[in-house]
Amino acid sequence: MAKDIQRRSDTWLSGEVEVLGDVAGITPKDRLYDKVVREVAELASREVPNRDHSAGNGSDSVFFLQVGTDGRDALWVGSEDRASAFAAIQSVPTRGDSPYDVRIKGFGTPFRVATIQVADGSHIYLGLSERDELRVLRNLRLRFLALWLVIVLLGFLVVFYATWRMLRKVDNIAVVAAHIGRADLSSRVPAPGGNGEIGRLARTLNQMLDHIEATVGQLHTITDALAHDLRSPLTAIRGKLEAALLPGASTDPTERIVSAIEELDRLSDFLNTSLDVSEAKADALRVSRAEIDLASLVRAIADFFEPSFSERGCSLQIRIMEPILISADAALLHRVIANLLDNELKHLPPSRTVWVSVQAAQDVALFIVEDDGPGFDPDVLPHLFERRVKGKSSRGHGLGLAFVQAVVRVHGGSVEAINRAGGGIRISVSLPSADASGAIKHPVDALVSQ
Repeated sequence: MAKDIQRRSDTWLSGEVEVLGDVAGITPKDRLYDKVVREVAELASREVPNRDHSAGNGSDSVFFLQVGTDGRDALWVGSEDRASAFAAIQSVPTRGDSPYDVRIKGFGTPFRVATIQVADGSHIYLGLSERDELRVLRNLRLRFLALWLVIVLLGFLVVFYATWRMLRKVDNIAVVAAHIGRADLSSRVPAPGGNGEIGRLARTLNQMLDHIEATVGQLHTITDALAHDLRSPLTAIRGKLEAALLPGASTDPTERIVSAIEELDRLSDFLNTSLDVSEAKADALRVSRAEIDLASLVRAIADFFEPSFSERGCSLQIRIMEPILISADAALLHRVIANLLDNELKHLPPSRTVWVSVQAAQDVALFIVEDDGPGFDPDVLPHLFERRVKGKSSRGHGLGLAFVQAVVRVHGGSVEAINRAGGGIRISVSLPSADASGAIKHPVDALVSQ
């Protein structure tokens, strides 16, 4: 701004000094010469840029000086201190057509001076005080300072208000979270609308609370179920062991001890399966993925079960076309396939056929088990994959298919069970192939890796 104001002043000085030079050059050198040139110079002094009109006529801010060829001042228009101005100009060498600064004794601010040479050899000097320029700059500084103070104050108020609102929301979340930790898990922290950081924090906490509540619910369910399901087997085992210790028992104590050990084995298997199903339902099952051939795994397990099917008079047929690679936990998948074949072995009547097939479909691998038996009970079919749901003739704990669904879900797949139209059942397990599962980071894997 200072440069722009000075450029405007220099433009005015250069223009006016040329006008005065033209007037001095064309005015006849008679007795009216001095009066005409002086009047033109006085008119020019009234058109000063950035002039403060309240400061009077401005004779102390503009001066006109004409110096003759002999080096003496001929004409002067300005303040009474003519000698000081003439001496200051004479002490500064001429700098061509561009205006330059001159300091005059008795004035606190310098003068900007433009000069031009007239045809008769004399020089005309037009000086403009920089007082008005400095006054304009000083006013601008004050206004900019006032504007800066207003902006800083407004910014402080905005930041204070925004911080106060944010901290109030955080405090509300902290209060509610502390209450949830002391009282119950059903409450949730208030979640503001929008996509702000506080809203995302609140929604993340609520999701964490949902997961904690589900995990605690699973824990309560496990403890209640185990307490109920273990009571009868433990009582039976205790009765058999006490009977074996009684003197004069009619039966061999060894048989009772063997029976008790078998009950303990069934009880241990029930506990392990219950815990595995609960961990899978709570997304906490430990999974060690590796690339395996589903077809080879199914063929090996089917070959292991084929003699047992033959003993029951049933036929086990394997339909595997080509190797199919998947990314899965081999041990868990082995238990899934074994559970499905073991269910067929336990519940299928004699002289029936079981078909086991493995096939590829787009980005998934399908493992299908079918039979021509009586099929599922219509009342049980909608709840087939729930825990402790089993048919009327089943002697198991109702955890096999629940475990199958939990493990398949952990691997990012799905399982479906239906009754075939011609009789029998069809259980279809769908698992992502190696290429598809490698490109997907399952949420359960992310939780386990953490």
